[in-house]
Order: sequence, then structure tokens, then C-alpha cells
Amino acid sequence: MTIDPSQSPSSNPPAWLLRRTDQAVAAMLLLAALLAMIGWYYVQGGFQGRMVELEQVQPLAARFEVDINTASWPELTQLPEIGETLARRIVTSREEDGLFADHEDLTRVRGIGPKTLEQIRPFLRPVQDGGP
Repeated sequence: MTIDPSQSPSSNPPAWLLRRTDQAVAAMLLLAALLAMIGWYYVQGGFQGRMVELEQVQPLAARFEVDINTASWPELTQLPEIGETLARRIVTSREEDGLFADHEDLTRVRGIGPKTLEQIRPFLRPVQDGGP
């Protein structure tokens, strides 16, 4: 029995493998993509170490303000020198005696004096005329 080498299983590659020309084209496309990525990295300043320049980012300032006529007691506890008890007193005063006409009106709440008012004033929104 003679085996024909042209029909042996090892001479025919499986159908899922690429032909030599297809492999060459895929390799060229992969090389072109790699060169494009290297070029982009170079243009962005990668070799000079300038990829991330945090020194040029402007800092953002967050400003925390509370409207004393609409804030709930948990919001009011975020103010300096205002704990849960005092925050609840502010809300109770607002509900029983009406809205605060201005920041000075906060002194009607037991526990808030001129010193406490000055500490929280930078965090209070201006009171609108006629309520919120």
C-alpha cells in the first residue's frame, strides 16, 4: 500500500488557518496599527514625559451654601457649630414662627448667638425677599 503525499493530512492546512498571503496582509495591518499608536504617543509628548500635565489643571473650588428657609435638619448639621439638636431647633422655629426674614433672624433660635451666626454666615445663601 502506497500513500500519496499530496493527499496526506499534514500537507493540507486546516480550513480555519489563513493562507500565507492573508497572513502577510494581517501582519502588515498589525504593523501599521502599531506604528500609528507609537506615532500618536510621540505626538502627545510620550517620549518627553509630558503625557499628563497636572500642573496646568486649574483647581476647582466647591462652595457649600444652605438656604435657611428650605434646608432640612440634616443639611443644617453640615454648618460649623450646628449639631443635630440645634438644627432641629432651627427647623422647628421656621415651622412655628415662619420663615426667616434675614440671617439676623436666626438669633431667635435658642442656642444661636452673634458668635455662632458669624461662623455660619459664609455658608448661608442670601435670603430672598418674600420667601424662597
